[in-house]
Amino acid sequence: MLDVIPDLIDLFIHLDKYLPDMVASYGNLIYILLFVIIFCETGLVITPFLPGDSLLFITGTIAGIGSLNIGILLILIYIAAILGDTVNYFIGKFVGRKIIDMNLPMIRQEHLDKTHEYFDRFGPLTIIIARFSPFVRTFAPFLAGMGSMRYRIFLAYNIIGGVLWVTTFLLAGYYLGTIPIVRENKSLVALAIILVSFLAVGTLIVEICRFMGSCVISRFRQP
Repeated sequence: MLDVIPDLIDLFIHLDKYLPDMVASYGNLIYILLFVIIFCETGLVITPFLPGDSLLFITGTIAGIGSLNIGILLILIYIAAILGDTVNYFIGKFVGRKIIDMNLPMIRQEHLDKTHEYFDRFGPLTIIIARFSPFVRTFAPFLAGMGSMRYRIFLAYNIIGGVLWVTTFLLAGYYLGTIPIVRENKSLVALAIILVSFLAVGTLIVEICRFMGSCVISRFRQP
């Protein structure tokens, strides 16, 4: 039984690679699995390693050949992405506050204040642009909640970012996936799109990394 666990983990993390065969085998159940994967990747701060961009792109290519319904995919994954970020926001808001209240030596009030200051400066734009960067999109809503970003502002940019992200990658796969060279090199094309989107938001990512790094450094410098 234990021998099966590594295979299940590999399947879960690399679902984008196995998806075409799974669609043929499991049919409509794939819609539920896609919903869960996207929700977890955006909604749980402990699962940033799950496939996001590549999964959406390859799902779009499969829809492009008629194996999945693009309309159903768009609606379901919009909901998964927006709901995921919302849950992540509230995890950050409530868990972050409780951690501060515990007065742990490695977590101090000034760290929360710095997070709040960061999102006052970059917050709304971060929520949208971070969607297009693996890992960063998982932590951005958590930090927004922990930094007490106003929920109405967060929700508006969460919806905008979620819709843009899902639409971009799903429809890119849907329309480009019918091109023979793309169909034969789906993984490489998905990787190229991820790299382009990553470079496009490079400045913001540098700012986020600097911010997170300064928090870590300040933590270890505390007496």
